[in-house]
Amino acid sequence: MSYEIPEPYVWDDSFRTTYDNIDSEHKLIFEAIFNCIKDPKSAALITKLYDVTADHFTNEEGMMVKAKYEDTANHKQIHNDFLAKIKSLKAPLDAASVDWAKQWLVGHIKGIDFKYKGKL
Repeated sequence: MSYEIPEPYVWDDSFRTTYDNIDSEHKLIFEAIFNCIKDPKSAALITKLYDVTADHFTNEEGMMVKAKYEDTANHKQIHNDFLAKIKSLKAPLDAASVDWAKQWLVGHIKGIDFKYKGKL
C-alpha cells in the first residue's frame, strides 16, 4: 500500500503512534532524511540517518520485547533490512535512494508501526 509523502518532508500528527518517545524518534528520522535531501553530497548526513534510525529501532524493539508483542521478530527483520540498505548508501545520494527512504519511512510507520498501537 502506498501512502502520501508529506511535502515538505516533515513529521506531522498523521504519524502519531501514541507513544511520545517513539514519535519523538520518528521526528528525528524524518529530520535526518530531510537533511539528506537538502545536502545529498554529505556522507556525514547519511551516517547521521543511520545512527538515529538504529537508535530508534533499538528502543522500539526493546519496548516490543518488554510488552511481548507478537510480531517482534518480523518487525526486527524489517528494521535490519532497512538499516542494511541505509548502510550501503554512498554520497552523493541519488534521487531514487532519497525517494525510497522517504517512502519506506512513511509506509513503515503507517503500515507496520501502527499495528502495535495500544499493544506496547
